[in-house]
Amino acid sequence: MKLIQLHDKYFVPFINAAQIDAAIAKMAQDIEKDMGDETPVFIGVLNGAFMVVSDFMKQYKKDCEVSFIKLASYEGTTSTNEVKELIGLNQDLKGRTVVILEDIIDTGNTIVELKKTLETKELKALKIATLFFKPEAYTKDIKLDYIGFEIPNKFIVGYGLDYDGLGRNIPEIYQLQ
Repeated sequence: MKLIQLHDKYFVPFINAAQIDAAIAKMAQDIEKDMGDETPVFIGVLNGAFMVVSDFMKQYKKDCEVSFIKLASYEGTTSTNEVKELIGLNQDLKGRTVVILEDIIDTGNTIVELKKTLETKELKALKIATLFFKPEAYTKDIKLDYIGFEIPNKFIVGYGLDYDGLGRNIPEIYQLQ
């Protein structure tokens, strides 16, 4: 892993692919154990979480369903603090356990909007899993159930995360220099 440039910014290596794989495998095992005999519905948050969801689903060994919702809250390297729902859920979730699969949680604004949206669906339970969590940036009081990595409040790219459209296809995580 070496320094990379995306648009006008430089990024340094931060988390390698093997570390990511291990964190996703552990999250899948922990969630399998907690779900018991239930068949949860996993909801991936697009665009960023597509790689997390794909690799997570390969690791999860029990019955489950998967769906996606598309939300947006970033412009460039800064959160807009405004979340827009772009594509909603169209599946009946009444009485089901839903696990949100996020790529990254920083301020928590997206999770607040998702929770609001899902509270109207009469769920049995709602769990939140994120591969990356920035505790310094998190301003909400919603409990996060599964965390792959706690990271500093620095902008990252790779593994589904982008900087103005670039970097999602990088298999590792790079941090803004």
